[in-house]
Amino acid sequence: MSVFSLDFNDTFEGNTKVKDGFYEVFINGVKEDATPSGSEYVDFDLIIRNDIKENGHQNSHLFHKVWKTKATGKYNMKTFNTMGKSFKLQNGKSYQSFEELLNDFVDKIAIAKVENETSEYNGKKYENTNCRYFNESKFPTLAHIKKNKTTTNVEETHDSIVIDDGDLPF
Repeated sequence: MSVFSLDFNDTFEGNTKVKDGFYEVFINGVKEDATPSGSEYVDFDLIIRNDIKENGHQNSHLFHKVWKTKATGKYNMKTFNTMGKSFKLQNGKSYQSFEELLNDFVDKIAIAKVENETSEYNGKKYENTNCRYFNESKFPTLAHIKKNKTTTNVEETHDSIVIDDGDLPF
């Protein structure tokens, strides 16, 4: 029985780096996180839509971070208002928590302007792919086909597997 197989029709494009330009995207997920030094940010995981034939780099992930300001230790809500407008969240909607606001962004669509740049930090140079800004989508219906994370290239069986604590190595 084969568990894994290769499929050369499902590969990354020759150069996996997303080129500068405009891409139709949707928000795959969003979460709050922090750097090892404690700087807090919101991380937006965007995917370039595969239902728009004009899009290059279909299914590629882009990551957009919104940082808390050092002076106040808070997020600039103008950033979320601006993104919310581009991603067509409901104007004036009230949220019971910040997490509820972030969850409202999931599966929303927009156009992202992508730019690649080189930055330097502590004497090291880094290549960064950044989302500079967002605009409303020209294709307002999301028909992107998401890959099924649990069954990609794995032969499915419908038998249950029971695992006891003693079976685990930790």
